[in-house]
Amino acid sequence: MLPEILVRGARVAAGRFPGLGSRLVARFSPQRTPENRLVMQRSLHATVSRALPLIPIVVEQTGRGERAYDIYSRLLRERIVCVMGPIDDSVASLVIAQLLFLQSESNKKPIHMYINSPGGVVTSGLAIYDTMQYILNPICTWCVGQAASMGSLLLAAGTPGMRHSLPNSRIMIHQPSGGARGQATDIAIQAEEIMKLKKQLYSIYAKHTKQSLQVIGGGTPHSQEDRSMGTHSSLDECQKHGAGIPVVAKRK
Repeated sequence: MLPEILVRGARVAAGRFPGLGSRLVARFSPQRTPENRLVMQRSLHATVSRALPLIPIVVEQTGRGERAYDIYSRLLRERIVCVMGPIDDSVASLVIAQLLFLQSESNKKPIHMYINSPGGVVTSGLAIYDTMQYILNPICTWCVGQAASMGSLLLAAGTPGMRHSLPNSRIMIHQPSGGARGQATDIAIQAEEIMKLKKQLYSIYAKHTKQSLQVIGGGTPHSQEDRSMGTHSSLDECQKHGAGIPVVAKRK
């Protein structure tokens, strides 16, 4: 019975982890010795544990008994949204859905957004940014760890006076990056589009920090001081440039 159960489990894993299932099905086949099957059972558990992140569960006592929440759902009840890791369409979809839900609950109560991100896809980040500007709620942004690339734009997009960073956090602004291939005309069009995108992003930074485009860009648009490789800033440097992001060592 055990081999059949393990084979079925391996087939389920194949749907979630392409390329893994065929090897597991073969190794869990009946001709394998019990010792090998035990080794592979432990290997499967270790593989799945590494592939699926551990999400803590919070259990609360209610009038109707116990109720279990995953930690992010419990934080959502407190109007806290976490933007952790690279920003892509999947992350953007989750964050946008949470923002819209919290606005439907109340369009006056503030929303707290905690950011620890190296950046990611520009269009995904702009989708989150536009939603932050669209909803009526004040949004308090917090930098925890790092806010780089699109992460720094989301940090700056918080409501004025409600943007914060923890003492050892880092903030980085840089130009959008990308590649181009094809005919010369295609490459020229893509280069023109990425330059428009650069100007658009710098304009957003300038709008929220009340700084000039030259200050945001780190120099004139074609100078060697332009942010071609990205500029990491500590909180003291951000304050020096008037970014309006105070350091918060302990929550009051």
